Amino acid sequence: MSLARVQHISVSLDGFATGEGQSLEAPFGHAGERLHEWMFATRWGRAMLRRPGGSGGVDDAILRLFPAGIGAEIMGAGKFGYPGWHENPDWKGPWGSNPPFHTPVFVLTHHPRPSIEMKGGTTYHFIDASPAEALETAREAAGGQDVRIGGGPTMVRDFLAAGLIDHLHIVVVPILLGRGVRLWDGLEGLEKDYEVESVSTPSGVTHVTFTRAGL
Repeated sequence: MSLARVQHISVSLDGFATGEGQSLEAPFGHAGERLHEWMFATRWGRAMLRRPGGSGGVDDAILRLFPAGIGAEIMGAGKFGYPGWHENPDWKGPWGSNPPFHTPVFVLTHHPRPSIEMKGGTTYHFIDASPAEALETAREAAGGQDVRIGGGPTMVRDFLAAGLIDHLHIVVVPILLGRGVRLWDGLEGLEKDYEVESVSTPSGVTHVTFTRAGL
């Protein structure tokens, strides 16, 4: 069976994966881009912004694993758009006409709408479903490949609490946010079900992976 994978979720030292006060102008609230500066310093990250340059070390090598083996994605409503986006019938996500996913993407929302086909192979499907139901639907669309659980933190936490994540990659960024949405709340003892490894890189971040025992 295909795996359910979380990739490149950045969290602060105090466990926040997004800041407080999210809006159209500030998708990560008061955190701004501080959680992702490490990413956009790499060649891969700068290429996503259509800018030259960037580092080519460990961070870059890990980021280049983003599309490998992924056949579908599930994301929460908070990742797809700003609070209240469902009231805007023209909203198609913050990634432009050619999003970086290139697979079916299932957006979990209490406000379903018709699917949207984008350039590059991405099609957004809007569903109101439990984590288990959404994963079953995404696996059918993934054609035997893995399913990315794309965030935000509330959705990732729900999938972890339901025992549905096979591989989790977290990037611990050396900043303190103090407020926002935390990833780990209610998940005490999670590490007992996984093999945990970590590696720090010259950028100052620490990559932590949780792989379900026995995989």
